[in-house]
Amino acid sequence: MTAVLPSGVLRPADDPELPARLLASARARDEGLMPTEEFDVWLEGRRRAHPFKVERVPFAEADGWSFAPDTGDLVHSSGRFFSVDGLRVTSADGPYGNWDQPIIRQPEVGILGILVKDFGGVPHFLMQAKMEPGNPNLLQLSPTVQATRSNYTRVHRGSAVRYIEHFVGPRRGRVIADVLQSEHGSWFYRKNNRNMLVETDEDVPLGDDFQWLTLGQLNELLARDNVVNMDARTVLSCLTPFLPREEGGEGALHPTPELQSWFTGQRSDRDIEVSRIPLRDTEGWHRDAERIARPDGRFFRVVAVSVQAGSREVARWSQPLFEPTGPGVVAFVVREFDGVTHVLMRARAEPGFRQTVELGPTVQCVPENHTVEPPLLEYVLAADPSRIRYDAVHSEEGGRFLNAVSRHLVVEADDAHPVQPPADCAWFTMAQLGELLRHGNYLSVQARTLLACMNALPRR
Repeated sequence: MTAVLPSGVLRPADDPELPARLLASARARDEGLMPTEEFDVWLEGRRRAHPFKVERVPFAEADGWSFAPDTGDLVHSSGRFFSVDGLRVTSADGPYGNWDQPIIRQPEVGILGILVKDFGGVPHFLMQAKMEPGNPNLLQLSPTVQATRSNYTRVHRGSAVRYIEHFVGPRRGRVIADVLQSEHGSWFYRKNNRNMLVETDEDVPLGDDFQWLTLGQLNELLARDNVVNMDARTVLSCLTPFLPREEGGEGALHPTPELQSWFTGQRSDRDIEVSRIPLRDTEGWHRDAERIARPDGRFFRVVAVSVQAGSREVARWSQPLFEPTGPGVVAFVVREFDGVTHVLMRARAEPGFRQTVELGPTVQCVPENHTVEPPLLEYVLAADPSRIRYDAVHSEEGGRFLNAVSRHLVVEADDAHPVQPPADCAWFTMAQLGELLRHGNYLSVQARTLLACMNALPRR
């Protein structure tokens, strides 16, 4: 059900008190409803409370899944959820030219929503300990609601998605952010999810697998490896426009209209054609009983798993997962100009993006896939520890990707790094990136993760 906008007197375009309230929440690292030192015990308790089991199985044993006889696409018997199709890419840019690949097609829009509530004058965020079969440690911290439309409309005939009523239907609270954002353009075909933060003043019964945390506590957890999942990170990045900046200066190296013109040019000038094809027609890929993969073993493979999860809406199921062949590196290079932090963003083309190009990290790659080293990879990996502002390993979307982990870095540029960037890169302030985050399909999910991580850094 679509919300109806009320009419009436004029109100401020943004809540003027929100930045100060968020800052108070970010500073509350030990004053949450649950002390931070108790978090590990709570999470381990949730892990022990439910049976979790993931086993690789041949495609023939993936219950409900089969290869369509006419296309070879990997599809579910319900006709819903998602499918694995083929994609053909023709590109005049980049090192690889033309290629075919499997791609996940999931037309329906999912909801990634975090519920916010004020306790003692401090906003808290309702987070869920959620099992996903692709996570290397299975259980991670997720948004309040993380559900596809098939999930929350109960196509699977399982239990209802908890707290979904705060995000669909008549509004029960105040919307802080609500924007459609892309997912991994290398593995999803034009996939968007609704990223939402909604504040309530109602009493909210606390489920066993849920916990209220302050922004400061979440920021501490973001510094740990594989604790806060990808969906939570992308929603938390939507707070960027509202967070107060303490950068010691104002302004930007480039006016926003100038950056928008540069980015529009990047989108307009990329010569890329993308077409869906039957999975059976993908060239350079081989299917056997247990995987779809390239003969050279590069990039990724498609496998099937059988899942048991006592805490999910459905306790048992099977599904395909994309498994990358190695860990990735995702990095921002940052630099101060007149006291204002700027981030070097790269205009990155991925075949699954709706508009082909989005702003991505300075560096984004799986190093072992490349015969020619990607630009600035060695620069960030060889950075002196004194220049590394952030360094943690995070996993990607565990509901679709198996053991997909990347090292996430924020590296300060040194004097040897040129101020003038390559043609496909530009310097943005955090404020400029925050304004773009109010709109969909500007910043990639990898860039949004790094923004959430940057927001989590102690104020300087």
